[in-house]
Amino acid sequence: MENSPPTRLSEQFRERIEESIVTGAFPPGTRLDEVELAELYGASRTPIREALIQLGAAGFIDKRPRKGWEVAEIPPSRLCEMFDVMAELEAMCGRLAARRASEVEQRRVKLAHEACLAARKANDPAEYYRLNEVFHHAIYDASHNTFLIEQARALHRRLRPYRRLQLRVRNRMHTSFDEHERIVGAILAGEGALAAELLRSHVVVQGERFADLVASLASLNTRRKAVGE
Repeated sequence: MENSPPTRLSEQFRERIEESIVTGAFPPGTRLDEVELAELYGASRTPIREALIQLGAAGFIDKRPRKGWEVAEIPPSRLCEMFDVMAELEAMCGRLAARRASEVEQRRVKLAHEACLAARKANDPAEYYRLNEVFHHAIYDASHNTFLIEQARALHRRLRPYRRLQLRVRNRMHTSFDEHERIVGAILAGEGALAAELLRSHVVVQGERFADLVASLASLNTRRKAVGE
């Protein structure tokens, strides 16, 4: 792992620390020391430090005076509120993309969606999520609203591990792809209101979907404790 480019290393460690936070392995209030983390992951301190800075910028951890980094508290109600806002931002992006996307941007959205198919067929949630992120970013860019794009990307980064975790719920990856299919159709047809509604429903995690997400978090945490992670 140490032979990977530094930027990629920091991204890898950020994702690993993110998941440890999300699953409860690093509960709220846990002090994250870069020396200890470097020893835990068998890495140098530089990519760990970069990963912690990225996590701090995303709001997963807070910098405490004389204490260093600590895991931030994110109660389920707060998480649900964040998904509500994300759903509205995505809906706005979809509505504007349906009106403003150029032919090149329309093609980019369509190709990003089609690229997800191989990952779905391979039942590979990690690869599907990576391509899913490309798909959503293509829609943001097609909105042609710089401020909206900035806000959507920032909150998307904040919710990244939770959105990734949702894909582990049974059949969610297949359902997600089918939802993408309808979203692409609406954008290419210029149906802004429909694109907005489809994206809102695609992203929001209320009712059973939120219960599934919470259950997945609890299940992962239980498995980690069982194997002594």
